[in-house]
Amino acid sequence: MEIPGLPGEGARAARSERLIYRRAAARSGEPGSRAAPRIPPRTMPRGPAAAAAPLLLLLALLLAAAPPHGGSESPRGKQKALRQREVVDVYNGMCLQGPSGVPGRDGNPGANGIPGTPGIPGRDGLKGEKGECMRESIEESWTPNFKQCSWSALNYGIDLGKIAECTFTKMRSNSALRVLFSGSLRLKCRSACCQRWYFTFNGAECAGPLPIEAIIYLDQGSPELNSTINIHRTSSVEGLCEGINAGLVDIAIWVGTCSDYPRGDASTGWNSVSRIIIEELPK
Repeated sequence: MEIPGLPGEGARAARSERLIYRRAAARSGEPGSRAAPRIPPRTMPRGPAAAAAPLLLLLALLLAAAPPHGGSESPRGKQKALRQREVVDVYNGMCLQGPSGVPGRDGNPGANGIPGTPGIPGRDGLKGEKGECMRESIEESWTPNFKQCSWSALNYGIDLGKIAECTFTKMRSNSALRVLFSGSLRLKCRSACCQRWYFTFNGAECAGPLPIEAIIYLDQGSPELNSTINIHRTSSVEGLCEGINAGLVDIAIWVGTCSDYPRGDASTGWNSVSRIIIEELPK
């Protein structure tokens, strides 16, 4: 099949044959060589026979130029062999390269490779900042420390002053004291009044953080009741106080007035048990 625009098989054969004839005619002047008959290009057959003719002629020239059996090849013989190879190279160069084939399919995935060797250890990191020195403190196991003072019937009817007191031994300076007063309280008056019950520690109210207190306020009574209501109720005053040094601590419960209000008729511990409970707690 001939490709349009390119020389066909018959044209290539004729061109190759003319080249072979010219090379053979150039060697006809050498001794012992016979000139090949010149065939006009127009009279050469075309088709498969024309394509095979140059091959047959090339084979005949190679046999005629071969050196005798058992003899050594002369320099002139080597030159002839080189020319023959040039003829074969020229003929082979006339072949056209066919179109590229269809790309093949992807192959199957290969097996996992052998694990690589461990890498080189990395460089040391930057030096960190200097840390704080922490001292371990071995503390003693906490031993409970508490006390209770109680009275069967105080029946204390004062309106201002100390009601009861309890002494406590504090073991540590960095601990806190929990205090509790429990007992009946009462307040009565014909006009609005207010009373305040509070704790003191060695004669001073708590300052760590604030005083420990409780109040009772009574408004003006109605005309029907004549403002003489008299109710005793069990109440409590409780809180935590910090900042008290270790040692003996006098803890007392007091009664006093509220700011900006007149005092009334107060009563503490009527016809019932009253108590003060003190406990030392770790902070």
